[in-house]
Amino acid sequence: MKSRKRNRMLGYDYSSDNLYFVTICVEDRKCCFGYVGTVGTGRDLSVHAPLFEHAPLSVHSPEPVHSPQPEDMPQSEDELHSNLQMESKESNNQLMILNQFGEIAYKQLEWLEEQYEYVVLHSSIVMPNHVHAIIEIDSSLVSDATIKIKSLSELVGAYKTTSSKLIRRSGLESFAWHRSFHDHIIRNEQS
Repeated sequence: MKSRKRNRMLGYDYSSDNLYFVTICVEDRKCCFGYVGTVGTGRDLSVHAPLFEHAPLSVHSPEPVHSPQPEDMPQSEDELHSNLQMESKESNNQLMILNQFGEIAYKQLEWLEEQYEYVVLHSSIVMPNHVHAIIEIDSSLVSDATIKIKSLSELVGAYKTTSSKLIRRSGLESFAWHRSFHDHIIRNEQS
């Protein structure tokens, strides 16, 4: 039987104060969180469901985004792509367009930070079939000395469990995360 490669660094305490770059993938790399709007080329590099199959799509960014009103919503997929291309030409950026499942994946990352006072979510992005996040564990933020600091694996496990449950309840009953996750310990300049 083939032995699995070790996912975590041997002997390292993943509940220690540090920054971690984490990638969590959807099982079988299924694109179920939305799609990437490309820069002015009109090419869509992702595989995704029909545009209005689930819920109206939204653009998510760290800055506040205008909540679309019914009259603001594109009436067709062509109109949406046209609007994205105009925005892309002006900003020269690609946009991740989240569907309702992508929104859940994003909101659960925020929940992780709210749920555990020692977790700081520095940056994150939900892609069509995976999630990237820079997560900091900072024990100095804990006000109660009796609180046990969860390891990175336990935090990712909580994220995967809660997001899976909500995504399945929202209609994607076959949703599952890929086993485990990828991480990099972000070291300081002295390391």
